[in-house]
Amino acid sequence: MDLEQSLFVPTRPRQLPPVILHPFSDAHAPGRLALSARASLILQGLLPGSELSGEDLNLRLLDGRYCEIRMLFYVGKDLTRWLEQCMEVVDRDPDLRETGIQQESFSQLLVDSAPGPVQEKLRQWGVTDYRGIFRRALGLHTAFADLPNRELLPDSFVRSYHRYADALFACALDTASFAKIRANDFPFELYASGEYSKLLETQWGQQ
Repeated sequence: MDLEQSLFVPTRPRQLPPVILHPFSDAHAPGRLALSARASLILQGLLPGSELSGEDLNLRLLDGRYCEIRMLFYVGKDLTRWLEQCMEVVDRDPDLRETGIQQESFSQLLVDSAPGPVQEKLRQWGVTDYRGIFRRALGLHTAFADLPNRELLPDSFVRSYHRYADALFACALDTASFAKIRANDFPFELYASGEYSKLLETQWGQQ
């Protein structure tokens, strides 16, 4: 049987480690993203022109896109760490080892069918397209082990990085054999790193 098309249903649910997202310091990111978005609209003719030349607008657009790549790369770093932790759960469980569950099983679970409480928490954080963010963050990590410097990336990639990242994620799933899993069978939670630290402190204080 093609494991990619199979659904593994365990005899009991397995709690997965939480996804923990760490903040990274970039005080200039919001301003750069706003300028980039405005430059994009001007270049598309959706906003009136500015005093900047077309070349300057393009540079501003690319600067914001690289800022997006940087943010997504660090999100992908946290997600990749979570995938590795999930596979440690599989490797420690004799009932899961030979089921065809791979990292891609958890990637697809996270992107396509994250547990309801995780989706709700992301909405509370103001994240409306978590699927796109997680998909692209993981896609970038299939190509880059470390964040490349801006000068190493061609402008064409930076400008349309989201399309490349989407394609990389899809390719990673299409070229792997893995069992599909369901959120009800493999529940997990989502925390910001500071929030999770406070939770641990509370639990330690109760012991």
